[in-house]
Amino acid sequence: MAALVQGSVCSALACPQRTNRFADRSEIVTECLVSKSSFLTGARLKTCCKGGLRCSSRTDVRLRPMRCGPKKPSKPGDQSNSPESPRSSFSKGDAATDPEGIVSRIKYHANYSSMFNPFKFELKQAYFAAAHSVRDCLIQRWNDTYKHFKTTNAKAVHYLSMEFLQGRALTNAIGNLELKSEYAQALRKLGHDLENVAEQARRACYNVSEPDAALGNGGLGRLASCFLDSLATLNYPAWGYGLRYKYGLFHQEIDKDGQHEVVENWLEMGYPWEIARHDICYPIKFFGKTFETSGGKEWIGGEDIEAVAYDVPIPGYQTKNTICLRLWSTKVSPQNFDLDAFNAGDYDKAAALRNNAQRICHVLYPGDATVEGKLLRLKQQYTLCSASIQDMIARYKEWSGTKVDWNKFSTKVAIQMNDTHPTLCIPELMRILMDVEGLSWDQAWGITRATVAYTNHTVLPEALEKWPMPILQTLLPRHAEIIERIDKEFIKSLAKMERGTKLEEMVARMRVLENVERDEGSKKALEKPNPAVVKPSVEPYEDVKAKRDGTKKASIDKKTPVKLEVMVRMANLSVIAGNKVNGVAAIHSEILKNEVFRDFYKIWPGKFQNKTNGVTPRRWLAYCNPELSAVITKWLGSRDWVLHAELLAGLRKHTTNQDFLKEWRLAKYVRKQKLAGFIKERTGYVVNPNSMFDIQIKRIHEYKRQLMNIMGVIHRYLKMKDMNPKERAVKYVPRVCIFGGKAFATYLQAKRIVKLIIDVAAVVNEDPDIGELLKVIFVPDYNVSAAEMLIPASDLSQHISTAGMEASGTSNMKFAMNGCVLIGTLDGANVEIRTEVGADNFFLFGATVDQIQGFRSERAAGKVIQTPLVLALPTSDFTPSKAFEDVKKFIRSGALGKYDYADMLESLEGDEGFGKADYFLVGKDFPDYVECQERIDKAYRNQESWTKMSILNTAGSSKFSSDRTIHEYAKEIWGVKPSLVP
Repeated sequence: MAALVQGSVCSALACPQRTNRFADRSEIVTECLVSKSSFLTGARLKTCCKGGLRCSSRTDVRLRPMRCGPKKPSKPGDQSNSPESPRSSFSKGDAATDPEGIVSRIKYHANYSSMFNPFKFELKQAYFAAAHSVRDCLIQRWNDTYKHFKTTNAKAVHYLSMEFLQGRALTNAIGNLELKSEYAQALRKLGHDLENVAEQARRACYNVSEPDAALGNGGLGRLASCFLDSLATLNYPAWGYGLRYKYGLFHQEIDKDGQHEVVENWLEMGYPWEIARHDICYPIKFFGKTFETSGGKEWIGGEDIEAVAYDVPIPGYQTKNTICLRLWSTKVSPQNFDLDAFNAGDYDKAAALRNNAQRICHVLYPGDATVEGKLLRLKQQYTLCSASIQDMIARYKEWSGTKVDWNKFSTKVAIQMNDTHPTLCIPELMRILMDVEGLSWDQAWGITRATVAYTNHTVLPEALEKWPMPILQTLLPRHAEIIERIDKEFIKSLAKMERGTKLEEMVARMRVLENVERDEGSKKALEKPNPAVVKPSVEPYEDVKAKRDGTKKASIDKKTPVKLEVMVRMANLSVIAGNKVNGVAAIHSEILKNEVFRDFYKIWPGKFQNKTNGVTPRRWLAYCNPELSAVITKWLGSRDWVLHAELLAGLRKHTTNQDFLKEWRLAKYVRKQKLAGFIKERTGYVVNPNSMFDIQIKRIHEYKRQLMNIMGVIHRYLKMKDMNPKERAVKYVPRVCIFGGKAFATYLQAKRIVKLIIDVAAVVNEDPDIGELLKVIFVPDYNVSAAEMLIPASDLSQHISTAGMEASGTSNMKFAMNGCVLIGTLDGANVEIRTEVGADNFFLFGATVDQIQGFRSERAAGKVIQTPLVLALPTSDFTPSKAFEDVKKFIRSGALGKYDYADMLESLEGDEGFGKADYFLVGKDFPDYVECQERIDKAYRNQESWTKMSILNTAGSSKFSSDRTIHEYAKEIWGVKPSLVP
């Protein structure tokens, strides 16, 4: 029985129609009396079963009434006839998926689904019409997928993330559907080129069309999107859950003054890949109060809003399985609009509740330096958690039938928290199980612990979220009570597991609540049911989280005891409640076990795992780099590597074949030519594709050390200026140094680094003495679509974070997969990449994790020297290299302009102090970094050897496929199995 989809028409030759109102429903239905097909308006999709009407699952789409009878195809813009109907089944090989069938569906949507003038068929109209035609295909597969999951009642994973960086959907979708050739032919028949149509997404900020979905910022969101692609491809039952941000993080504009933030406009023209589910809506409550009832606790009063679902289909590769990314948007019921206030002229009051609700999903990561900002951030996190948990529970109850067994909940539902942002799903699941479903504390806690798992993505203290308990008590009073009890119960359990004089210190480090004052400091106090909690002082709350953004720490009078705010440590709560905790690279997981969560690891060693990140080889090689993919397919003999990345290892045996090396270099050169055009379009600078393309693209942060990179560029420039042209040509290869990334709006130090890169570019790129020997480029508004241009064209990529501070990284994996040679430290996934591709094919420099703390302590104490006359004589501070000092002197000289970089440079100086003492070891690693760059210049001159290094990076990248990562999660954490749609 095939579902009728949008764009369908009745197959009967003649079909009188009538309008009927079903007895049990209020919707108007257009019914075909010949074939007994029905097309429902304003409700769920109906299916035709030759006379019978059946309602499909709640994942179905809404339809308008459709006209029956075959019609002749019409040209785009001609509304006299509707185009031929697409088939309801879109399996490859059907008539609807041949070029002619695709032409018909595109024509239909150009006429009836587009928001543009139907009498034109320009690029933007072609893009939206093509996107809607692909969505038709995905919806059918999507409905079949969740119908199959419901029938089999398979256990599903629910992936909660504050970010999903999807990137362009058109090329990815038709690639996974294996319809790229058919769509290319169809669009040619309609006068357009597929690549130009797809590029409408990339050029969104310069043209009126669909930009990248502004649902994330960096690696956290891109990882989540790669995981969804792999979950669908590997046929695992899964849902993704996020928020539908109207304005995203921000759109980055670059000029001579640095970075400027403006709102994203990705929803202004509509997003053709999403489907509004106005029937999937859940209540969300804030504020109010709790009181005891005979049945338990009740949460009343406060502010009530609604979370509405917007679904985005995620297709798998070479499979019918298509899963769902469900995004929540917030609103209030129309009854909350104060009409009396509006008519009285008080328009702000009339719409206050609506504005408060909509504000929740306006911006990703709103500033949280104020109480209002913290409230908004917590509202976002709770909305994601509450709506998603309610959705899971509603589905579990629906799929369980008449008898719901809560003891089996964790056998059907797995929840993965992507970092600490979704931690509130723990108390929310507890609240619903106890207050709504009537379970006891012990039952609810057992179910929650068996259901929830936690992925940690950072070791930075400021990124391990902590929220003020007074704010949480105000916003979510019931959840604050649950968290307090979890804290109390954990302390009691810890007292039973551990003994000794250090137990009190362990409790202070491990408990959920921080800055809690005890009645007495003895072990006996651990068993008291109600440890006293310090209430907030009368002074206004101030954000004291350490950020190296130019702000200063508040001074503390050591003579006067200071009562610190009670904080909720979200990471500790996640570790205590999660059945599994994982890091995202081998070295990162070891740091979690030995440092960040060492106390937890001591008592729960079986809870901790490593799951090294991965990226999908489909988007990040097969689709974004078609030239190199064609070479790989030719020499491996098939495209099976797209699904089985381990086959890439077969490239190693061809590294001595000159024809292979020549084709590899040509494929890379073609992508470099495309990137040169992209750079000219975005920045106005002209670069030579014969130069080495040296790329660092990631979020701007001090620990990622873009500052070291640009200081290295300045050093190179200064050395060149001291040489004559012949000496320069001998010493250096032509190089284009490309940067990209966003600095958070409030992170002043990161914005200074962006400004420095732009100023260096303005000087270097206009210097006639240097010419094409060195160029500096900052690509504005770096996002997924920009990455798809940059990564395939790279020769060298820099992953130079301070050792021990990058959890994993995923851009390093993408670069290696595309045959790029890396320079980096032994940090994050770099360690494993170097092992897989071979140490000779990775340029290594810098201090190691075990050395970092020693170097910092040495600098804080003053470097110690030994002499025959005076032992242990301290120097004033760490002494940096002359090259490093020369670069700082050049920056201070004014050669780059009038901007004052004193605050930035002072962070590299001194022995200790907030924002001082070169905490990220830029100066310490700089000499090693410069020497490593010299080795790179020498290596690049031998193009045959460099090409082999490039090939061996691709050949060694199979471990870093997200397919491998998802298989490990599924087997070792979630306990889910593939469920293939027949």
